[in-house]
Amino acid sequence: MTTDTRDLTALIGSRICHDLISPLGAIGNGIELLELSGLGDIPEMALISESVQNANARIRFFRIAFGTAKSNQSISERDVHSALTDSSDRKIDIKWQPSGDQPRAQVKLAFLVIQCMETAMPWGGQIVVNEQDGHWSIWAEAERLNADPALWDLLTSPNSDTEVSPAQVHYALVAPELTAQGCRAEVVVLNQRINVMY
Repeated sequence: MTTDTRDLTALIGSRICHDLISPLGAIGNGIELLELSGLGDIPEMALISESVQNANARIRFFRIAFGTAKSNQSISERDVHSALTDSSDRKIDIKWQPSGDQPRAQVKLAFLVIQCMETAMPWGGQIVVNEQDGHWSIWAEAERLNADPALWDLLTSPNSDTEVSPAQVHYALVAPELTAQGCRAEVVVLNQRINVMY
């Protein structure tokens, strides 16, 4: 994947997320108005409201993971926590330990790695993110993992001819982002644990 292709991919990601946020916000506002009118107490409204909240949370996560991230941009710790915890359908406990604002590009890379780990943990588990002096360590632990070695090899071997599906595209985006940030990853996949350091 060339730099131009990677930038175009990020621009497409940003555009899609931007265009989806407005209609989701409008639906959320409509639900609030219905709740104020007394129609929000029915189970169907609760289901719609929860679904909209989950969709908004996922869009915020995708906007960071797949969107553009210029070198001079930063993202607040509050926004990171919001993107990681607002979705109630997550089976995975994510502990974000870096404190304070972080460079958006570094958070983008961490979110891509988190998404790779989520894919490998369909039954749930825990992910812990650490950062010290620009060095990141992200590990995941679960009782059961579904970690395809060929997909994880993409993080360190970007020229691999491994085919990825749309549901696995994040694996293919990590290595180009590492290259753009001038770093390389070390990946260790064990029986119940995955470590990614860069």
